Amino acid sequence: MPQPQLSVRSARARELAHRLAQRERRTVADVVERALEAYAKQQTARAPAAGFYRDLNCRFAIDLDLEAVLRSTRRDHNGIEL
Repeated sequence: MPQPQLSVRSARARELAHRLAQRERRTVADVVERALEAYAKQQTARAPAAGFYRDLNCRFAIDLDLEAVLRSTRRDHNGIEL
């Protein structure tokens, strides 16, 4: 049974995979598998951005009347001195 193959169209990615494989004395497939596994692990540890901001809003949001804050700190301006 033939082994599954992965086609890489990026010359830079192909060169990097071959260089790492030679340096680590592994096959290119092993290097790519390990890199993809590390990437998958890293990505599953992150929360999606929408969920992160929703949680952040729920934990730290303050319902604030901005107009009231501005009115309380507003001072009359005497104008310019001529």
